[in-house]
Amino acid sequence: MLKVIQLGIGGMGNVWLQTVRNSSEVEHAAFVETNPETAQQQAGTYGLDPALIYRTLPEALAAVQADAVLDITPPQFHEQMSITALEAGLHVLSEKPLADTRAAAQAIVRKADDTGLVHMVAQNYRYRVPVMTLKQVLDSGELGRIGAVQVAFYRGPHPGGFREVMAYPLIIDMAIHHFDLMRFLLEREPVEIYGKSWNPPWSWYAGDASATVALEFADGVVVSYSGSWCSQGKQLSWNGDWRIECERGVIWMLDDEVYLQRVRADLVPLGFTFMQIDNDPPEQITPVTPAYTEQGYLLHTFYEAITQGTPPPTRCQDNIHSLNIVFDTIQAFESGAPVKR
Repeated sequence: MLKVIQLGIGGMGNVWLQTVRNSSEVEHAAFVETNPETAQQQAGTYGLDPALIYRTLPEALAAVQADAVLDITPPQFHEQMSITALEAGLHVLSEKPLADTRAAAQAIVRKADDTGLVHMVAQNYRYRVPVMTLKQVLDSGELGRIGAVQVAFYRGPHPGGFREVMAYPLIIDMAIHHFDLMRFLLEREPVEIYGKSWNPPWSWYAGDASATVALEFADGVVVSYSGSWCSQGKQLSWNGDWRIECERGVIWMLDDEVYLQRVRADLVPLGFTFMQIDNDPPEQITPVTPAYTEQGYLLHTFYEAITQGTPPPTRCQDNIHSLNIVFDTIQAFESGAPVKR
């Protein structure tokens, strides 16, 4: 069994406490929690040994033997936690984002390269069933070349804590998932980014919680992203609603269901007549049935990366490219000009 020290057991830490508990490959060696009330509450809820809950990572490292660290701390602590763990010879599975600044992310990547240890980022949206279903259809090639993508994301969560005081909460804490999905689904990198952010009058966030971003990817694929974290009314899926226009049809993910329409090659549009399609209403795609999903998929991948030497797709060396989209988007907001990459 792979033994991990979990940093942070409140909030999102609940998901990871349960994920590790359900694993047959990974188990907890210890925990780190700076809030005594949270430590006491979670010890009671999950039956944790209070003697294995430490206040700092160095204390835990000095007291227990472990193979890896599971970092659920806020982003501003990721550099410190990751480098401390890597220098101690432990692998790292970190919640996203990789870090809170570009310099901090680069420092983590350098340290992972220097030590040769696994540092992986928890981009769990890649491994949700609707996204994996969408990816399977795109990878089949049956729809041909991709031309354009529209992504809509509208929700109004009240997360409290550090997220509500971020300068750009939607982009930094949420859109990192969607930007990472763009790279995952398109298998391309953006070459130019332009956008506008704002904060609606009713927003409960200190920073801009709404944005529209245009991203041009390699091969001329254009993505339009529109989202808000203080949206009123109908809430969209956390995955967002996606429409992908392709050479031989359209595929979209709406309310976590995947649909497909194919263009009939034998029909030619006349004048302003819309091109006809061969399956109206659209075909609903049967979801894939993977052995693991979300955090379970990530934890299994992390285990295999350490025990078998298989490079994980969301290793920090790759994930920094998703994070750089976040920083370049913010640069576009603040400069008012496109960022060419």
